Amino acid sequence: MSRDSCILTTKDFTILEVMLDRSLGRDDPMAVLLARKINSAQVVFRDDVSPDVATVSSRVVFSVDGRDPDTRVISHDRMTSPIGLFLPITAYRGLALVGLCEGQEFSLPGQDGKQEIVRLEKVLYQPEAARREKVALDRAAVLTPRKTALRLIRGAYYAQPEVCAVEPEWFDDPAAPLPREG
Repeated sequence: MSRDSCILTTKDFTILEVMLDRSLGRDDPMAVLLARKINSAQVVFRDDVSPDVATVSSRVVFSVDGRDPDTRVISHDRMTSPIGLFLPITAYRGLALVGLCEGQEFSLPGQDGKQEIVRLEKVLYQPEAARREKVALDRAAVLTPRKTALRLIRGAYYAQPEVCAVEPEWFDDPAAPLPREG
C-alpha cells in the first residue's frame, strides 16, 4: 500500500466529501489533504473494513516524526470533552490518520513548513470491528441451544423445627391477653 493510499468506510468517505465541498476553495490547505485522501481511497462497507484500519471514532496510537506515541480517539469534529482525549478529523493529524492501516505513514505539511510524517502505530478500538463482534456473539447465543440446568436445593421443608404444644402458662407473647383461670 502506498503512502497516500487509504481504506475508508462509506460513512467516512461521505464525511470527507462533505468536508471538501464545504472547504474554502482549492487554496485551502485542508482541501488539498482532503482531495489526497479522497482520490487515493479504497472505499469499503463497514462490515468489510479490517480491524487494523483507523476509522472515525477509533481509538488509535500514533506517532509524529518518530517521537513518543500518543493515544487519541479520532472524532468527527471538535469536542468539548477533556483536552487530549480526542483528535478531530478537522485537524491535519486527525485527517491524516483516517483510513491508515497499522504501520502505515502519511506525510502532511507541518507548522514550520516542513513535511511531517504521521505513523499509525496501533488501532486499540474500532467501532466497526466491535459491532461485528457483538453481532457474532449475539448470533452465537441465539444459535447455541442452551440446556436448562436445574439445581435442587434442600429447602425449609426438610429442616422444619419440631412442633411443640403451647400451653397457656408457657405463652410469652407480651401483646396477647393473659389467659384467665377458672
